[in-house]
Amino acid sequence: MADREILEAKEVADYLHLHIFTVHKLAREGRLPAFKIGHGWRFRKAALDEWIRLKEGSIKNRAARKTPLKKGVFY
Repeated sequence: MADREILEAKEVADYLHLHIFTVHKLAREGRLPAFKIGHGWRFRKAALDEWIRLKEGSIKNRAARKTPLKKGVFY
């Protein structure tokens, strides 16, 4: 990946170490920042980097909370 601003699904799969089917599924469900051009998904690298940063933050927040939201279930 040569520091391109817009990536294709295969490049995103390589970048995130995911299967391409998983990338398509997450994009289709709106869980990964993406847009379609024709039949193919495209991704802004900056949006993916921000998505990763936010995901990292939410994991840290959950781990720091360590209080059950439901009896016996920790988030």
